Amino acid sequence: MARPIWTGSLSFGLLNIPVALMSAERRTDLSFRMLDSRDKKPIRFERVNADTGEEVPWKDIVKAFEYDKGSYVVIDKEDIAAAAPETHESVDVETFVDAASINLRFFEKPYILVPGKKAEKGYVLLRETLRRTGKVGIARVVIRTREYICAVMPDGPALVLILLRYPQELVDFDEYKLPEGKAVDYRVAPKELEMAEQLIESMTSDWSPDDYKDEFRERLSAIIKKRIKSSGATTKFEEPEVREDSATNVVDFMALLQQSLDTKKRTPAKSPSKKTASKAKKATKPTKKTPARKAS
Repeated sequence: MARPIWTGSLSFGLLNIPVALMSAERRTDLSFRMLDSRDKKPIRFERVNADTGEEVPWKDIVKAFEYDKGSYVVIDKEDIAAAAPETHESVDVETFVDAASINLRFFEKPYILVPGKKAEKGYVLLRETLRRTGKVGIARVVIRTREYICAVMPDGPALVLILLRYPQELVDFDEYKLPEGKAVDYRVAPKELEMAEQLIESMTSDWSPDDYKDEFRERLSAIIKKRIKSSGATTKFEEPEVREDSATNVVDFMALLQQSLDTKKRTPAKSPSKKTASKAKKATKPTKKTPARKAS
């Protein structure tokens, strides 16, 4: 079993559900090294000064933003720290939306929320409520040093958290020459549409992801294993060690749900109530503010 990325809580209204954020994907890409074909020794990539050709030690390397060709502004660690969100382990649901209202292009990366010990009731309560209402929770989450928006939704026995792309990360359709308009504008005949529909219908089946495998990777992996074996070596794959989540929480869900409803702690995006809730949250939970340094 994989290790959690972090353990914390999933919150909506006044309810807090202890959870562990777990990866929901498994990378299967094969990794390669660059070798010198003459003696099969690894090639080392060095950090060198573009003008002098001399190697630059890590301690002398800084990050900078190129705002014009050959012109840079240096960004210090303090600048990055000031801009980065506070590190915290929580998924704060701000609003709920219809699941069908989120365009598929916004979905980026999935995670699985695993309930902590004695947190199953709250977990199931949210999961089943989302399933019954057809809603998904829109939340903010900090993973490592970056803040993301995400969608919390039910999937079988799980609550999954899917990172969402920000609108500015999506390419606008207007940037490409796409065939706008109706089928008739492109002389697509009704009979052609009918035949295409019949073809699609004849090829339609239930979605079964297990039917699809990375055949290229399997063939290449077999070649690698065969060459390893022929060289007299062996290959070994180790499973990641298990780490148990020790979070515990016992709460009165009816009371918290009623309090959440009474206080109308619902914060739709870009609404006046969100600002009010944000001010109230800051009043009860002081945060440290680090003034940003101006880079020079």
